[in-house]
Amino acid sequence: MALNFTINKSNPPLGALLAAEHVKGSVQVSVEEGKDTRLHVSDAIQFNDANSISRYLARVAPALGLYGANVMEQTEVDHWLEFSARRLCGQPGLTVALAELDKALSLRTFLVGHAVTLADLSVWAALKGHAEWPSQGKSFSHVNRWFSFLSSQVLFTAVGNKYARKNIPMSKSNSDEKKQDVGKFVDLPGAEMGKVVVRFPPEASGYLHIGHAKAALLNQHYQVTFKGKLIMRFDDTNPEKEKEDFEKVILEDVAMLQIHPDQFTYTSDHFPTIMRFAEQLLSEGKAYIDNTPPEQMKQEREQRTESKCRNNTVEQNIKMWAEMKAGTEYGQTCCMRAKIDMNSNNGCMRDPTLFRCKNAPHPRTGNTYKVYPTYDFACPIVDSLEGVTHALRTTEYHDRDEQFYWIIEALRLRKPYIWEYSRLNLNNTVLSKRKLTWFVDQGYVDGWDDPRFPTVRGVLRRGMTVEGLKQFIAAQGGSRSVVNMEWDKIWAFNKKVIDPVAPRYTALSSSYVVPVSIPEATEEMKEVAKHPKNAEVGMKKVWYGPRVLVEGADAETFSEGEMVTFINWGNLIITKINKGADGKVVSMEARLNLENKDYKKTTKITWLAETNSAPLLPTICINYQPLISKAVITKDDDFKEYINKNSKLEEKMLGDPCLKNLKKGDIIQLQRRGFYICDQPYEPVSPNSCKESPCVLLYIPDGHVKEMPTAGSKDKSKSQASSNTSAAPTKATSTSAPAPASASAGDLFSSIVAQGETVRQLKAAKAPKDEVDKAVQQLLSLKAQFKQQTGIEYKPGMTPPTSAPAPPTATTDPTSCPHARVAQQGELVRKLKAEQAPKDQIDVAVKQLLALKAEFKKMTGQDYKPGMAPPTSASSAPSPATTPSSSSSSSSSSSGLYERVAQQGEVVRKLKSEKASKDQVDAAVKQLLALKAEYKQVTGQEYKPGAAPAQKASAPVQSSPSSAPAVGGLYEKVAEQGEVVRKLKAAKASKDQVDAAVKQLLALKAEYKQQTGQDYKPGMQPAACPAQTQSSSPSTQSSSSPQAQKLFSEVAQQGELVRKLKSEKAPKDQVDEAVKTLLDLKSRYKTLTGEEYKPVAAAGATGGEDKNRKERENKSEKQGGGAGGGKKGKGDKPGQGKEASGGAGGGGEGQGPKKQTRLGLEAKKEENLADWYSQVITKAEMIEYYDVSGCYVLRPWSFAIWEAIKDFFDREIKKLGVENCYFPMFVSQAALEKEKSHIEDFAPEVAWVTRSGKTELAEPIAVRPTSETVMYPAYAKWVQSHRDLPIKLNQWCNVVRWEFKHPQPFLRTREFLWQEGHTAFATKEEAAEEVLQILDLYARVYEELMAIPVVKGRKTEKEKFAGGDYTTTVEAFISASGRAIQGATSHHLGQNFSKMFEIVFEDPKRPGEKQLAFQNSWGITTRTIGVLTMVHGDNMGLVLPPRVACLQVVIIPCGITASLPEQEKEALLTQCSKYLRRLQDAGIRVKSDLRDNYSPGWKFNHWELKGVPIRLEVGPKDMQQRQCVAVRRDSAAKVTIPEAEVEKKLVTMLEDIQNSLFKKASDDLKSNMVAVDTMEQFQKELDQGKIVQIPFCGGIECEDWIKKTTAKDQDLEPGAPSMGAKSLCIPFSPLKTLQPGQMCVSGKEPAQYYTLFGRSY
Repeated sequence: MALNFTINKSNPPLGALLAAEHVKGSVQVSVEEGKDTRLHVSDAIQFNDANSISRYLARVAPALGLYGANVMEQTEVDHWLEFSARRLCGQPGLTVALAELDKALSLRTFLVGHAVTLADLSVWAALKGHAEWPSQGKSFSHVNRWFSFLSSQVLFTAVGNKYARKNIPMSKSNSDEKKQDVGKFVDLPGAEMGKVVVRFPPEASGYLHIGHAKAALLNQHYQVTFKGKLIMRFDDTNPEKEKEDFEKVILEDVAMLQIHPDQFTYTSDHFPTIMRFAEQLLSEGKAYIDNTPPEQMKQEREQRTESKCRNNTVEQNIKMWAEMKAGTEYGQTCCMRAKIDMNSNNGCMRDPTLFRCKNAPHPRTGNTYKVYPTYDFACPIVDSLEGVTHALRTTEYHDRDEQFYWIIEALRLRKPYIWEYSRLNLNNTVLSKRKLTWFVDQGYVDGWDDPRFPTVRGVLRRGMTVEGLKQFIAAQGGSRSVVNMEWDKIWAFNKKVIDPVAPRYTALSSSYVVPVSIPEATEEMKEVAKHPKNAEVGMKKVWYGPRVLVEGADAETFSEGEMVTFINWGNLIITKINKGADGKVVSMEARLNLENKDYKKTTKITWLAETNSAPLLPTICINYQPLISKAVITKDDDFKEYINKNSKLEEKMLGDPCLKNLKKGDIIQLQRRGFYICDQPYEPVSPNSCKESPCVLLYIPDGHVKEMPTAGSKDKSKSQASSNTSAAPTKATSTSAPAPASASAGDLFSSIVAQGETVRQLKAAKAPKDEVDKAVQQLLSLKAQFKQQTGIEYKPGMTPPTSAPAPPTATTDPTSCPHARVAQQGELVRKLKAEQAPKDQIDVAVKQLLALKAEFKKMTGQDYKPGMAPPTSASSAPSPATTPSSSSSSSSSSSGLYERVAQQGEVVRKLKSEKASKDQVDAAVKQLLALKAEYKQVTGQEYKPGAAPAQKASAPVQSSPSSAPAVGGLYEKVAEQGEVVRKLKAAKASKDQVDAAVKQLLALKAEYKQQTGQDYKPGMQPAACPAQTQSSSPSTQSSSSPQAQKLFSEVAQQGELVRKLKSEKAPKDQVDEAVKTLLDLKSRYKTLTGEEYKPVAAAGATGGEDKNRKERENKSEKQGGGAGGGKKGKGDKPGQGKEASGGAGGGGEGQGPKKQTRLGLEAKKEENLADWYSQVITKAEMIEYYDVSGCYVLRPWSFAIWEAIKDFFDREIKKLGVENCYFPMFVSQAALEKEKSHIEDFAPEVAWVTRSGKTELAEPIAVRPTSETVMYPAYAKWVQSHRDLPIKLNQWCNVVRWEFKHPQPFLRTREFLWQEGHTAFATKEEAAEEVLQILDLYARVYEELMAIPVVKGRKTEKEKFAGGDYTTTVEAFISASGRAIQGATSHHLGQNFSKMFEIVFEDPKRPGEKQLAFQNSWGITTRTIGVLTMVHGDNMGLVLPPRVACLQVVIIPCGITASLPEQEKEALLTQCSKYLRRLQDAGIRVKSDLRDNYSPGWKFNHWELKGVPIRLEVGPKDMQQRQCVAVRRDSAAKVTIPEAEVEKKLVTMLEDIQNSLFKKASDDLKSNMVAVDTMEQFQKELDQGKIVQIPFCGGIECEDWIKKTTAKDQDLEPGAPSMGAKSLCIPFSPLKTLQPGQMCVSGKEPAQYYTLFGRSY
């Protein structure tokens, strides 16, 4: 029965649409858009109501259970259908209805039953279509969880994306949201799920380019969407073009794109059939053989003239066809043509060629054929024969579609559907294989994989990732719009992929490097993160020393006394700059200033240490430009005329020593330069050439239009020139510039500004190219006139020429005032950033700003500060005649007007940054120009942003020195906070972040007004206090009292806490409590000081700055960033170690003094367990990250723990008669799949080996996920009689389990170490006994060795080992996460595996009868190390129980200072050595740390972090008193021990530490494991991070229900604390005894036992 469902597209019934999608697999339903919503069942039966349609669809597919499983559930479904119609749809308020819904969903995953029903569909649809749901839904957690869960399901997502946006009117906030950059994949007409067949038919005549990639990925998209079939077909119809080599590389290219066709075919497979069809056309008179010469044939087709052969008889055609097939000389002059219509307007229908004669061997068919079909003839035939349902073709084939269908109809074949999409056109690129081949043949490129080529290999070699390419193609979608695209977009997609994972390194241009001498720096190496935001990328070595190199371009921007931040080191002060005769910097001297952590206003530079320990690496950076210099090559253009012969630019560099480890294809980022891919790894000196090969890096574009990346301070000469040229006319204008010339120059300046704005608007509006070119030409002409008039080049942001000569008595003219020029240039920089101008344009403006600031400092001796009053010199003192009163009236009117202009300018900038509509921006600009004209009329001067408001003959009022600095400082704070607000807006930061910054800005402005009596105005001079002409009156001093300062600090800290709680979305009551405390503190502050609390620091910037950190790192501006830290010297006192424990690199970009060290932990266990865990295992030197995700290097410190476990367990199992062995790691497919339920459980995790070298294996081989299937075939051979039993074997080995998303070192890894025991017994009793013996040993490993208490028990049916009878387990608990973790398992396999693998023996009691063996398997893994770390570790690092610690005691000599006599030092070290020997003799694992390049404090932190149980401190005074000091790691307690009792006391102390750790963990487990009897209590305890024993029936379905019910948020990663609870074990010793008749917690079945449930790893 076929149903026709018509929907009203303006108001689609989402619930009914969801029902239709759910039943499509069972019932044939077609959905189409129309006027009214209607389900057409038959002419007599039609439904119009959405709920009626849903009910009917659910009833015709009863097996799906959409209408409920029984009468009760059906009644509930009806209730919710009514609820959705009456209470939700079209109702103005949702609060009451949502509260009712929230209550119903509090313990449910679905509204009715345990699966999706119409109730869920209708209510979800009603909410999805309600405009108020997004704003009100967040308040109802259960509804929100349920809604999010359903929204993540495929069918809900599909219906929601397709129809919901038609249902809800777009609000402004919705429409302003950034759209996801994914293309539109249109639905295929007539496509049916599971029946779609598409094909990708490349010709094997060249490499695949990204145009082919788009075709292949589009076809794959529809294959996947419709669960269809993708055929990859080689179009080998032309033997002259077809090459087998190209077939191979195309297959490799397809594999690179991760495309997996279902079938590979060749057009040549169908040659006999195609020839038969051709002969059919000949015999039916629908084709003919033509011997017209090609050139003449071309003319005839153009002139629509019929060929002389068109009316040949069938016999003549057959005879000529025979000549063609024989490949005779005459046959080679002929071709077969279709007889269609020579008068057609479509040239493709004017008797196209179907076959041609080519006397050339074919790569696959050899010399079998002499005639070959054209692609246009073969394609429709093969598409039809191979079952293609939809042929995807680019729009350039549109004219051939008519021919395609003519051939199909003429041959009476099944008709495929042609679907068109636009081809990919990229600027400055040719995609024609013929043209690309020409480039290769002519030697313009290195080959088909040349980085300038658009081939798949070319772009991959240049650094494009497969993921980036796929995302770019996906963003194009199935659109038919033909557009020419810039390459920027494809590279921008790629940047999103590589930026989070590319390690950061440094390289300096070898053409100009400057040595910097830092005498007090010592040569040393430290490890820092390769990526500041991704610890998994790993660590790199950074060398420090007394001589480092910096970029010469950077060096030229420095001045003596300036503080500069050396990235990954810290702040240094430049003490001396030495320049050569040519003015270039030759060398510099600096001193360390690492204790200064203020990186906010310093220049950030890259550098490299010059040291013999790590020589710099010769490196070559290559940047490629487009091969074609013209953006779009038209049909009339000869591409050879537009070849860019300088498309490869090389730069020699000095590289980071770490670059020598790069492998070919590694993608990195060179700091402040950009992304690069290693094309040729570094090779040391070759014995053949006696030369080393440099590391060759190719620059990877990142989507920004800019020049080849260079250091941030390059082209210094240009900025110097600009400062010089701008200085020259200043002098001229201040003396005597002729008025007429100056006036015309001013007009020209205005014209240039206006024309520049015109050009920008044309470009932004994407106007036609000729229109833009014309405007640019006019702009260049105006600039030329300007230069002729003034003698200087026009520069954006420069001061306009004045309209009158400056009076000799005052220097108020902005062109002669460097202060005004700096302010104006600063305003230009801000404007460019707000408008998100190209980076190179911003860089030029920034360089000019820095040059102007340098000029300002040179002239005034002061650093320029925003908002400061322009410094006055003796020559510029006001004349006595000029008084403030004489200009007061003009001052007030002009300053008010000035402020209005500034405000309107801000409005315009805001509109542009928000990309408002063009007419809105134009209206604002018009108003701005009107205000500027009014300002000019009032003041007689042009408005200049940043300059003081113009006044007629005004003079500055002398301010009192005491009050002016305070007001100036406040003015500067307002200006800085304004800059913060602008930055946040430009970076499109979150609204609450912007609001917070604006609020702070307003508070600062209010404070400014309170102090000065005036409103703050941008660009004005800081106002003086009302009484500033007299001595400043003493203001209230209460705010500066110690109590007030302390209270102020408390308010600030509490405010920070409130912000943190809100950002972390803490519980409401917790936030409310913190806010209450904050308000109380503010009230106390006001009572004490009489003033409102006002925050003074411009703290609102951090979020926005973080967002743009990468951009800022690439600029040489003086803004936030840098690093600090460093090691302490020898002479430091032990007590200082905790404060500054010598880490490498301090606070990063703009973080100030937040991070004191990088040695210790930066995360706290209780605040961020994941970060804490990651830092502990890396900083305690347990783990090294590896380049294969999910695999890790176990360093000696962690491997020693595994060895301790191994030694203990191995010794104990040997007492039970178990022997060690080793079996291969590879498993055949047949063996692995023998036990079906076993392999089903492991199937997703199995890693397969499919290739040896380049040869595909005949059968894939698995890498063992476990070894049952590896070992048991051998057991079957070895066991013949009962005398061969028992077999007790164990192996210590590795296993691989691949398929998971969230690897965590030790806890969840793709490869891990374990022991696996496999035993076989004659009787079940023996096997059952051993299961518990092994479980007891596992419990001892945890409790006796690792001091971790465990719960012993049996797994439920759902959680037991796949294929086994039952599983026993030990479960540990990690209180920091509120999650349990499986410690080890011991399985009784019963006879399941012995049956499959035929492990049988002859029963002595029943001769001749075969019995199956009973088997066990058991295992413990390196997961134990992760459990130990999380259970015992603290905020100082690892805490190791003595029995598994690699070192139990570390001896540290203290008090060795420069003043300590050498004799005493030697005696102290000798005493340490004595202690070492004595403790070793006592069996204690001990080490002395005698390193003299680290202080005792640093060593204390180091060994605390590594978790050594006891630290033994020995100092000169201890020696004199014949004692030493022992410090316990677990409690930090210090104990003084007499020298004679060291061994005895330490052995006792180690045992006490072991016991203390176990007691602490046991108390933790007891307090967090409870027993309850109801679901409500269970949920409550679970949400408090506890594990809970509950009465449980043991049913798998019930367990699934419990897991779903207790899940709070389905979107979190698996294993996160808010996931659903699962059964951990049925404890052997439950907390409570089950009562007779007690029901399961679900209330459905009788309980069988108390079962431990919890959230788990």
